[in-house]
Amino acid sequence: MMQIPLESLNLQMLNVGLACHDGDWNWQNVESPFTRIFLVKEGGAKLCLPHGVITLRPAHLYIVPAYTKHSYVCDGRFDHYYLHVYEGFKSEMNLQEQYDFPTEVAASREDELILKGMCEQHPQAQLPGSDPQVYDTMAQFKSYIERYRDMPLWQKMELRGAILVLFSRFMREAKPHVWTHDDRIRQSIDYIHSHITDDLNMDDLASVACVTKPYFIRLFKNEIGISPLQYVNSKKVERAQLLLYTTDMHVKEVAYALGFSDYSYFIRMFRKMTGFTPQDYRYKSR
Repeated sequence: MMQIPLESLNLQMLNVGLACHDGDWNWQNVESPFTRIFLVKEGGAKLCLPHGVITLRPAHLYIVPAYTKHSYVCDGRFDHYYLHVYEGFKSEMNLQEQYDFPTEVAASREDELILKGMCEQHPQAQLPGSDPQVYDTMAQFKSYIERYRDMPLWQKMELRGAILVLFSRFMREAKPHVWTHDDRIRQSIDYIHSHITDDLNMDDLASVACVTKPYFIRLFKNEIGISPLQYVNSKKVERAQLLLYTTDMHVKEVAYALGFSDYSYFIRMFRKMTGFTPQDYRYKSR
């Protein structure tokens, strides 16, 4: 997989702040289209992730990738800086699809000063409350994006530098995500991501891999663990979730924008993968 050029990283700050809790940071099944970074100052809590439970400790940084379903458990004092970062719309793989990041890394005094400075310079970016159902809504998300969009260029540059420094702490220990050791499948995955809005078909993907269609389907499933069609649909649904969450596009427009000519098929597939119809997903996000 080719390394992402630094200039293509479209990292935008949504929220930053210092939160102080006393046994009241207990939220279940949180899932958002943005990445969370925490720096623990005092106390402790637990972060429940799909791969296990992490104990949050002082003087450490933690990262929760976008679309990762997780929960928080807190029964005492817990003071932490939080930073919410959005990568924006891209055709290529995003940073966290290309790398496996460690969930926890040691934090330095510089990291705390960076977050403290961001809080002081952007007090309006503090969350309205700690309940994700209050701050993690479509309306709030749009307001965060608009606030960032309206910042002067120098502020965006300053924020981007600070965000990159914090991301670099995790990148130092990150490992390239090995989707496959087969160059033919790697090329097909790159093609899927860069053409996710097209009507992708197996003939085209097999052609990219320079093999026959039946062989490509077998090879892809052996390498990735799911069929190429399942993989394509999962990535299209992720993009659909983002469009439903961040825009006012009609559901039919979302379907057509992602290359679906059969609207009813899009609805069935979306419901199968998320448990909601596109309309219900949007309503839930409001």
